[in-house]
Amino acid sequence: MRIQVSRTGGFAGIERRAEVDTSGRPDAREWQALAEQALAAGRGTPVQGVPDGFVYEITVDGRTVHAADPRLTEEQRRLISRVLKEGA
Repeated sequence: MRIQVSRTGGFAGIERRAEVDTSGRPDAREWQALAEQALAAGRGTPVQGVPDGFVYEITVDGRTVHAADPRLTEEQRRLISRVLKEGA
């Protein structure tokens, strides 16, 4: 499973991207469950965030959803944090 996260907005407006490929990872099932929950709560079209807040694009194996602060679900927040931390 390939998970990509793009974060835009914020005070400085700097874009950040990261990607994680879960193939062969011992925790792949955990990533898959988290990704499915995050996708289920996302929207298919870009969403409007709050001033200086972040807007996210989450893509899992070609399926893309959009989310924005402060209306992220806990699963979206966890997935985004993990991908941005561990991804390349």
